[in-house]
Amino acid sequence: MSTTSTSGTSRGAALPLRVEVARQLSRVRTRWVGVLVVALPLLLWAAFALGGDDDGGAGGGGTNFADLATSSAVNFGVFALLVSSGFLFVVLVALFAGDTVAAEASWSSLRYLLAAPVGRRRLLAVKAVVAGASSTAAIAAFIAVCLVVGTVAYGWGPLTSPLGDALGAWPALGRLVMATAYVVVQLTWVGAMAFWLGTRTDAPLGAVGGAVLVNILSAILGQITALGDLREWLPTNDAGAWTALLQPEVAWEGPVRGLCTAMTLAVVFAVLAVRGFERKDVTS
Repeated sequence: MSTTSTSGTSRGAALPLRVEVARQLSRVRTRWVGVLVVALPLLLWAAFALGGDDDGGAGGGGTNFADLATSSAVNFGVFALLVSSGFLFVVLVALFAGDTVAAEASWSSLRYLLAAPVGRRRLLAVKAVVAGASSTAAIAAFIAVCLVVGTVAYGWGPLTSPLGDALGAWPALGRLVMATAYVVVQLTWVGAMAFWLGTRTDAPLGAVGGAVLVNILSAILGQITALGDLREWLPTNDAGAWTALLQPEVAWEGPVRGLCTAMTLAVVFAVLAVRGFERKDVTS
């Protein structure tokens, strides 16, 4: 099969989005992610229940989000986002994005998809869209389950920050939605890198692990103060900037910088994925 015969998009309609969605929903890893999304909030609640009451109750005397997690459903959701965004969500995004093409190659089904016929760009676009939607749905569902668990366990109330600032329950919910959206968009660079690696290898774990490893290395480099202002160019430098969205007066510098960095890297890796995959021999 030549690389030019399947690089166009004229025959791309042979892979509808609904077909790829059905394929991804049937995957075992998707089902396990669904179990994790429901089970982890319950495990967090159980951990607090077993640990007993602490000083960070509704009185707002806590010194961090963990102390305040049991003060309201929104606080519980913020704590869950805090403990999950640094690693768990990174793995989820890398898993959905890095596995989608590499798994097809490892199963030797990629060549048959392209022979259907399906244009290479169409195939990548459909798989990227479904991978992104799957990651977003998993993260959103996780936060939603946390809010339900938090409401049942701790009641519906305002968001209290470690600094003593408070936001009403409904405005706080809006801020939590914004913070979750920021995390999703900021992780697009991880997904794009995993997706690119997935087009370069037949080993899904290699693509997923490679993206996660780069994220970890970036976080480690971000702790080296000797790098000075160079740390601002690291993609993980503003990964936690979503906390600024929870303040009564939002400081937009960090979130905007984080989104710009993430989106720029995402575009770069997306271009690399398309250019590399168009020239890749998938018949061998």
